Amino acid sequence: MFKKILIANRGEIACRVIATARRMGILTVAVYSDADADARHVREADEAVKIGAAPSAQSYLVADRIIEAAVQTGAEAIHPGYGFLSEKADFARAVEKARLVFIGPGPESIAAMGDKIESKKLAKKAGVNTIPGHMDVIADADEAVKIAKSIGYPVMIKASAGGGGKGMRVARSDAEARDGFRSATNEARSSFGDARVFLEKFIEQPRHIEIQVLGDGHGNVVYLGERECSIQRRNQKVIEEAPSTFLDAKTRKAMGEQAVALAKAVNYKSAGTVEFVMGAKHDFYFLEMNTRLQVEHPVTEFVTGLDLVELMLRVAAGEKLPFAQKDVKLNGWAIEARVYAEDPFRNFLPSIGRLTHYQPPAAAEGVRVDTGVYEGAEISMYYDPMIAKLVTHGADREEASARMRAALDEFYIRGVSHNIGFLSALLAHPRFAKGALTTAFIAEEYPEGFHPADAPHDDPLLLAAAAAFLNQRTAEREATISGRLPGRERDVPREWIAVLGSERYPLTVTPMPDGYDVAIGDRTYSLRSAWQPGQPLFRVLLNGKLICLQVERLGVGFRVFHGGAQADIKVLTPRGAEFDALMPHKEPPDLSKYLLSPMPGLLVSIAVQTGQEVRVGEELAVVEAMKMENILRAERDGVVAVIHAKAGDSLAVDQKILEFE
Repeated sequence: MFKKILIANRGEIACRVIATARRMGILTVAVYSDADADARHVREADEAVKIGAAPSAQSYLVADRIIEAAVQTGAEAIHPGYGFLSEKADFARAVEKARLVFIGPGPESIAAMGDKIESKKLAKKAGVNTIPGHMDVIADADEAVKIAKSIGYPVMIKASAGGGGKGMRVARSDAEARDGFRSATNEARSSFGDARVFLEKFIEQPRHIEIQVLGDGHGNVVYLGERECSIQRRNQKVIEEAPSTFLDAKTRKAMGEQAVALAKAVNYKSAGTVEFVMGAKHDFYFLEMNTRLQVEHPVTEFVTGLDLVELMLRVAAGEKLPFAQKDVKLNGWAIEARVYAEDPFRNFLPSIGRLTHYQPPAAAEGVRVDTGVYEGAEISMYYDPMIAKLVTHGADREEASARMRAALDEFYIRGVSHNIGFLSALLAHPRFAKGALTTAFIAEEYPEGFHPADAPHDDPLLLAAAAAFLNQRTAEREATISGRLPGRERDVPREWIAVLGSERYPLTVTPMPDGYDVAIGDRTYSLRSAWQPGQPLFRVLLNGKLICLQVERLGVGFRVFHGGAQADIKVLTPRGAEFDALMPHKEPPDLSKYLLSPMPGLLVSIAVQTGQEVRVGEELAVVEAMKMENILRAERDGVVAVIHAKAGDSLAVDQKILEFE
């Protein structure tokens, strides 16, 4: 076994590899850019080597510097993680040329499967079901339109060297095919240094099912069940689970055997994933093979009891797989939710900044958090905005889901926008509970984007009762501080009005041992908690059941988060509530004449000039963040009055780009 390895990656996957290596007694070397000098993976590794500036093209994508770092530190092997150089055959060859071991498949396997066009040809030859499409490189937008028409809309435009949802567009018309070709090509060039794209038929109501395979250098290949990855936005996975609610044993076996056949056709060794798209009638077609460890590998680890990183290391060291296909057993259910620094209320645009507070869920049975950050760390504009992966396991899907929802309630993040509320809403959605999933789930259920109203709480009175508890304990504490003079003791009332939006709830708070009983109308909530003012998590026994709410003080009330819902609740005396009802409502300023940057990012281009007339839907500008291009279009007809920014400018969120007359 290796004595020391280098991890050619960053963030949570680097930390993940370090954890297994440490358990196996293997020393680790981290690499880092200027932006990651204080990153978690740098702190956790035994050694760390700086390899360049913040942009990945000047650091994590510079193969020579990574290999040089391995040689200088005496590392015997390199684990590529995922993304960056993990699926670059030239990098694997360079590692081997430097007499180091690449902890992954051989260069020939990567080359065969890493190119989506060539991989589909190989898959078809190996007897794997493939989607109808045009597998050759497309020269320009005109050719893209011509091919799309011949295949029949809708079509998927995909980067040949793509991954992670980048360089992918669905087109349902000639205009969308032209726009999609341009954007997919630009994103592919920016993200992968390879602008080639191809077209294939887009399967309506599809499910995304992938098969985990594992091979060694001795001709053995097994499959480890499937993962359902259908809940996606912008073609990037949000929630994954194993097994799938849709597969029966017969289909699972057929897909697994096709995945193994493809892996054997390219002499595959190490961990890899064969991805399929599945139709409503259990028909399935090959999408691609990812010749690396997948982001969502923890769900497979939970249901199989295997450590995929350890197996990758052992295979790379020349060992045989310690089990055969007949030994693979699936146990229970696992779900993974990707926690991103993004704003669901702004169409999931990325958020950057410092994690002023970061507190993952408490350790518990069936709960796992893979992360590469810590409180005080920076979420940089240069890399993927993932904060953590939250993974839960249970005896069945219902238990795994319940544990996930409870863990999300405890996941406390401040300083950047995040998607925890959105994830909670997805887990609570009736359609998710039924397992009625497709890759269009988010687009279908939230066609106008995700808004706070899309995550109503199933018991608003509970939120009011919680606010009453918080208010009572805060008021009693303040009374002990300000009311100590003899004869000047401060009385804390028990009758209050909770104001929640337009609703007003009269309530009574009765002190009880370790908490309060809160009566609202004909309902009484028994709340028992050791919570003290200033604590962000309100862990409380509600009628004997332990739940957790996140809370913040807001003047005469509280902001309460629970189950994906957020509520601002004022707790007032009856007289105070009368005055509150008379307060005028302040209207927000009219910003409709401005085009504002929806996120921090780079202004790639401006498509209009001062004095130009524009129509609804016309392109105004393109902003790039985390290597994703976002086309900003006119929301109304108008004339451009002033342009406030120029191409190449770095923009802050809500910064003015231009304004209309």
